[in-house]
Amino acid sequence: MTDTELREQVRARYAAAAAAVTNREALSLVDANSNRHRPSANSSCCGGTDEVDTAFGAALYSADEHGELPPEAVAASLGCGNPMMVAELHAGERVLDLGSGGGIDVLLSARRVGPTGFAYGVDMTDEMLALAEQNKAKSGLTNVGFLRGTIEDVPLPDAAVDVVISNCVINLSTDKPAVLAEMFRVLKPGGRIGVSDIVSEDHLSPADRADRGSYVGCIAGALSRSEYLDGLAAAGFVDAEVSFSHEAAPGMHSALIRATKPIADCCPPESQASCCEPADKAGCCSPGAHEAGTCGCR
Repeated sequence: MTDTELREQVRARYAAAAAAVTNREALSLVDANSNRHRPSANSSCCGGTDEVDTAFGAALYSADEHGELPPEAVAASLGCGNPMMVAELHAGERVLDLGSGGGIDVLLSARRVGPTGFAYGVDMTDEMLALAEQNKAKSGLTNVGFLRGTIEDVPLPDAAVDVVISNCVINLSTDKPAVLAEMFRVLKPGGRIGVSDIVSEDHLSPADRADRGSYVGCIAGALSRSEYLDGLAAAGFVDAEVSFSHEAAPGMHSALIRATKPIADCCPPESQASCCEPADKAGCCSPGAHEAGTCGCR
């Protein structure tokens, strides 16, 4: 199957998932189609079977978090984790959710960053974007924006956000280096990622992963832990961690991924006086990392 065919299969799966919030039959039809391509114990990404799979979906959010959201946002949750556990959001921050779906993580983020912050969601599926807009209206939140686009080509400028989150979506991309590069690009220096994704143990080959589940089921396209760490480093991230949580398939785990975009290099002390203006120095360094005026930027 080509990359274009895989992307269309993913798009169709999530379009049906949006419809499934009110029409369960649509989702069942797409799952049946996906299973003809690849049999799997986890046939649909993140909880699309008739049985409740506690490895995926709304079960991974607390009752308090459910209470903060429209029921439709909870029902449309298709993730393999809870990015709120790793993102550590603060008031005033700007957040981007890659593959935002029905908007559950965008709406939770918006509440945590408060009215002085902002939460963006990017999704390629028109049906999910429409559902997300409905959930936004029901939530009453105004510090939220949903954008049509792909996670390989994010429709935001450079250094636009403080935090990038994502929930069980990066594994679905057919160009993961592009996704990691886009995450790095849109982050401000010193910004961070807090991602939940399916990750395999290092001993599993790509063929082993495909044997354990379908691509659209978030299994076959998953990176290994070493591949994830290498990819983050190649994109420019530092302090990367991949921590397994619960098992989604044999040797395949939901994982929490952290990494940071480094701050620009500082000039050595002997050249700081002529390196740049004091105002630029303050912007170069992370808050509290250096005394005012002591850090220059290149």
